[in-house]
Amino acid sequence: MNTFEAIENRRSIRKFKDTDIPNEVICKIIEAGIKAPSAKNKQPWKFIITKGVEKDKIIAVIEQGVETEKNTVGLLPNRKNLIPAVLNTIKAMKQAPVLLFVFNTEETRFLFQNVSTEEKFVETSNLLSIGASIQNILLAATDLGIASLWICDTVFAYKEICSYFCEKGQLVSAVSLGYSAETPLPIAKKDFNTVVFWRGEPSC
Repeated sequence: MNTFEAIENRRSIRKFKDTDIPNEVICKIIEAGIKAPSAKNKQPWKFIITKGVEKDKIIAVIEQGVETEKNTVGLLPNRKNLIPAVLNTIKAMKQAPVLLFVFNTEETRFLFQNVSTEEKFVETSNLLSIGASIQNILLAATDLGIASLWICDTVFAYKEICSYFCEKGQLVSAVSLGYSAETPLPIAKKDFNTVVFWRGEPSC
């Protein structure tokens, strides 16, 4: 499978088979993430891989965090309407044999904390770098026949996850990996001509 085929075939999967992924395949997928470009070559990523009992433990922590977010002011007091969707994401996390957490090692302050313009620029550069790394992971997984789900709902249990792993870096997101138990159709994307604007003579 070439790069364009991986891009076309990648899907966000929420139903996984109860089939383990060999560790060598997991490592190959993570290696693709490590090879991503990064601003100033800082490579600001750290990956924590959980499987089996360890995965079950951190999911229980996440469930507790979501419950706290639901019943208190929390980090996202105006987004409680999203919690049913978060619970669906947790179901997918439970099914997938591998749950990967991605941290920003260049930032030790709390995510979303007010910072100066200069600090925000650096933080954004690091987050963009980590986004490139995650995309490499998703495409490498697709190429190897592994389904994935990129997860941002970790923010609903942000403090609990960081505390569980004793991590001082910023939690960016998580990725579920496994063998797909569904074949979803492609999601409609915005039309090319509504998001692409030429300055000069178009060539495609």
